[in-house]
Amino acid sequence: MANVVIVGAQWGDEGKGKVVDIYTEYANAVVRYQGGNNAGHTLVVGNEKTVLHLIPSGILHAGKRCVIGNGVVLDPKVFLEEIVKLKARGYMKDDSQLVVDGNIHVIMPYHKAIDIARESSKTERKIGTTGRGIGPTYEDKIGRRGIRLRDLVKPETFAAKVREILPEKNFLLEKFLGQPPLDEAAIIAEYTVYARELEKYLGCSSAILNDAIEQKQNILFEGAQGSLLDVDHGTYPYVTSSSTMAGGACTGTGVGPRFINAVIGISKAYCTRVGEGPFPTELNDAMGEELRRVGNEFGATTGRPRRTGWFDAVALREAVRGNGMTGLAITKLDVLNDLEEIKVCTSYAYRGTELSEFPRDPEVLAECVPVYTSFPGWKGDISEIKSYEALPQSARDYLDKLVELTGCPVVLVSVGPRRDQTIQLANPFC
Repeated sequence: MANVVIVGAQWGDEGKGKVVDIYTEYANAVVRYQGGNNAGHTLVVGNEKTVLHLIPSGILHAGKRCVIGNGVVLDPKVFLEEIVKLKARGYMKDDSQLVVDGNIHVIMPYHKAIDIARESSKTERKIGTTGRGIGPTYEDKIGRRGIRLRDLVKPETFAAKVREILPEKNFLLEKFLGQPPLDEAAIIAEYTVYARELEKYLGCSSAILNDAIEQKQNILFEGAQGSLLDVDHGTYPYVTSSSTMAGGACTGTGVGPRFINAVIGISKAYCTRVGEGPFPTELNDAMGEELRRVGNEFGATTGRPRRTGWFDAVALREAVRGNGMTGLAITKLDVLNDLEEIKVCTSYAYRGTELSEFPRDPEVLAECVPVYTSFPGWKGDISEIKSYEALPQSARDYLDKLVELTGCPVVLVSVGPRRDQTIQLANPFC
């Protein structure tokens, strides 16, 4: 038995969906434990591309139990649309394959309206949210005024909560944000329809997963976003609103930390970031454009172009430490195929001093200048290589240096988007 947590080791978009898809083969259950539909996991099976926003990537495997834990916030419309699309392509033939925790908080129309209005009203220090209502939903969760899925499926309870909450939200929308108020009856009617479809998926993630652990089954915990976007440990305030690090797998599902056996961090062979916030290795030049073009660096959820830069070993060391990572999966190594020179940030220069530790203060981080070590590129296509030993020597040297700089072994290397374009050096489930 093994229980493995997958986390993003950078600022998100690292290719977690593909890695989860690969490891699902060895798991009995796959669990999403935080975030909402602001995340998008892209999977390529054969020549077929699938983008999932809420449902665990394991859903593409028949017979695997998929669970959405209590730490997630759920947009019912997006969730149900995702199910319709999956079923149209032959997936999810059995509804019991998917379970959604009743304690999940529901994203309401006022959450999205407030999110969009706040971001559009700012003239300075935009956070760069997706406008999906994620942050305001987590605000209501922590403020103890949220609506949970178990409330939504009880018509009288749901209607009473909307009537209690909406006046305050409309006041904020109208009087402070200058937006039109939302209609109470329309919200209740729309979400009551969703409730009828959602009810069959309700369950308790803690009970299901702990029962699976007792039966010595393998569980794969699927994170969203990246470690440097964690609300506590990331580049605050330019972060998401949930715990993206490995500890979130426990609070977001009701599984105790003593049952976690491995933490695999997913990292690109270079670096990207979406939204605002400091990004020391960012390349605002032709090389940055080239990485964006070759890597197809556009958001799976928003379509926004991602900011691109060289690999940042300082930031990665911070993620390794905070998550207790036991292994690294390096993705998109093939994007570097045609480069003469590849750079890695090994430390920062800040006001005349050299920093080897990642600064927690975003104002300090914004002033940091990367100190690089350069490596020769391999100038060749590695996308069909099947073993680590068959990689060009310069590619192996590059990967070995990443291990040395981060203190974490590489357990998987992705050399293309397909499932079979993957080199596994070690299996956390074995």
